[in-house]
Amino acid sequence: MSVSDRVRVKDVRVLSDKKYLLKSTTFEWRRNNGEWQTQVREVYDRGNGAALLPYSRQRRTVVLVRQFRLPAFVNGYDDLLIETAAGMLDDAAPEARIRAEAEEEIGYRLHDVHKVFEAFMTPGAVTEKIHCFVAEYEPEMRISDGGGLADEGEEIEVLELGIDEALAMVADGRIMDAKTIMLLQHAALHIFR
Repeated sequence: MSVSDRVRVKDVRVLSDKKYLLKSTTFEWRRNNGEWQTQVREVYDRGNGAALLPYSRQRRTVVLVRQFRLPAFVNGYDDLLIETAAGMLDDAAPEARIRAEAEEEIGYRLHDVHKVFEAFMTPGAVTEKIHCFVAEYEPEMRISDGGGLADEGEEIEVLELGIDEALAMVADGRIMDAKTIMLLQHAALHIFR
């Protein structure tokens, strides 16, 4: 029996349709014992995204960004968040979108971009799946200072960190973004062994 055989959607109500879509869904779930249980969940659909960790194997460095994130602040995080460059797909192919984000946010035009995994970030409430990429960078690939798009409210600081320092920042809580932690761990296991 597939999961689709175990779900019967009964009602979907749109709660908000501003920049992204928030719905309340009433459905029946067929439990392992065969009984049907009615449940209600709110689902936030903001589309899918892509994230990128640029690295220099020779210098043992990575490029990250630091920026303000309102949801983190509202949850008590009183600092700028350190993250990988990332963005919403907005109907673009993941690799095309992440190449554009790299130029906008960190100012690099990268050559070989490699997808390493996909992940749902908050599957209990958010539909978003992140396509995660890595790419080797060299100083001559830098075409601008980066910084993001001011008309989208972005004010991004570009950081070049040693991989050991970045991993220490995960351990001591200075890096708290999930996609960034996952990509740094991937780099530690597969790039900077």
